Amino acid sequence: MNLSDFIQSSYIAGLSGGLLIGIAAAMFVLLNGRIAGISGILAGLIDADKGDKIWRVLFLLGLMISPFVYQIAFDLPAVTIDAGTGQLIIAGLLVGLGTSYASGCTSGHGVCGISRGSMRSIAATLCFMLAGFITVYLTRHLLGL
Repeated sequence: MNLSDFIQSSYIAGLSGGLLIGIAAAMFVLLNGRIAGISGILAGLIDADKGDKIWRVLFLLGLMISPFVYQIAFDLPAVTIDAGTGQLIIAGLLVGLGTSYASGCTSGHGVCGISRGSMRSIAATLCFMLAGFITVYLTRHLLGL
């Protein structure tokens, strides 16, 4: 593999994405004193006061517009969804239920919690990963979905 192929490969994209997520999470906790857990930020919109609501909305808008900003400089990767609408709805509900039971999502526990050495976040992330492995095995290999 020559240097040009390596730069254009998924290695650089993955490393760059990971670095950006880490830097953003670190800046968020250092500058705002809050953990960048998306489910907590979204759930906090329900009963937040006006000042607290503004940064939450801006954070979520930033997540939604980031692909369009990325698209200015690079081509967006092709997206293929192999699941039907019903499967996606069930998956979304299960993820919501899981984040409720775990008191947070993969961004809050997996990125921010583990980096702080939180044993609760390490346990939650291990459970997320195990549930994902089991789900893929059951749906792809046993049920053939």
